[in-house]
Amino acid sequence: MAISRSDLVSALAEKADTTKTTADSVLTALTDVLLESVGSGEKVSIPGILSVERVERAARTGRNPSTGETINIPAGYGVKVSAGSKLKAAAK
Repeated sequence: MAISRSDLVSALAEKADTTKTTADSVLTALTDVLLESVGSGEKVSIPGILSVERVERAARTGRNPSTGETINIPAGYGVKVSAGSKLKAAAK
């Protein structure tokens, strides 16, 4: 089961003893900072919870599964998300 954005905003507002509007603004700001930072190549870390960073992917050859034809896949970027110790402990 997944928690929806509105449920997350409600929980944040309750935990922070603030309004849902303020909690939603903070969540939106966090999302914006995360996207901008990772997009520019910076690593974002919330100690004990998670870290997110952009990683380079080298150019490689692949195979079209329907035709079997060899294709060149260009170099690019991906995202690496690592769970922190507190998040791992919470999942046990």
